[in-house]
Amino acid sequence: MKLAFGCDPNATALKRLLMTEATELGHEVVDYPSEDPVYANVAIRVAQDVVAGRADRGVLLCGTGIGVSIAANKVPGAYCACITDAYQAQRAARSNDANLISMGSQVVGPETAKVLLREYLDGVFDAASRSAPKVDRIRDYEATGV
Repeated sequence: MKLAFGCDPNATALKRLLMTEATELGHEVVDYPSEDPVYANVAIRVAQDVVAGRADRGVLLCGTGIGVSIAANKVPGAYCACITDAYQAQRAARSNDANLISMGSQVVGPETAKVLLREYLDGVFDAASRSAPKVDRIRDYEATGV
């Protein structure tokens, strides 16, 4: 899987650690380096590239994970879940078909972040699941505004 990683300056160390973890798991990694404290800029770039298919999934990091998630979710077709535990990481992919995740470098420790990344990457959305109509409703609203 091709993964796009982006962060603000607060999360550079965690991004590097997770990129190494992803590489060791056999994934291709694309780094979106940023010294820009305006985290929305890198989050939007990563989300745009995931939506355009230049990456399969994205991983965004900032101090809390919240800001980059909000910014990414403004890109039509981007579905970024801010995660803090293994269950959320699993469900982001399996139940919600999230194509991006975000984490906070001041919220989760490095070992927990690696577990969250692995759980998310192992998840596959089941279009026949009971979650599918819920995800379809989100996409319908995005497309029609109704």
